[in-house]
Amino acid sequence: MPDQTAKPARPHADNRLAGFVAGFRDHPASVGETYGQHFRFALRFSALLMLAGLAAGVHALVPPLFPTTASGILRRLHAEIERRH
Repeated sequence: MPDQTAKPARPHADNRLAGFVAGFRDHPASVGETYGQHFRFALRFSALLMLAGLAAGVHALVPPLFPTTASGILRRLHAEIERRH
C-alpha cells in the first residue's frame, strides 16, 4: 500500500523558491552590498519617501507649510541613487 503522507514532487515550486531565496543575496550584491546593508539603505529610503509624501500632503492642505520639503528630499534621494549606479 502506497504511503499517503508523502508529498508529491513540485519541481516548479522548488525552483521559484530557490530563485526567490537567491534574490536575497543576488540583488544586494548587484549594487555592491550585503543583505543587511541593502536592508538598511532601502528602509531609510522608504522612510524618507514617506516623509516627503507627508510633507507634500500637508503642503497641499496648507500651502505655506513645507513649500520645498518634498522636492528637496526627492532631489537628495535621486542624487544618492545616481551615485550608486
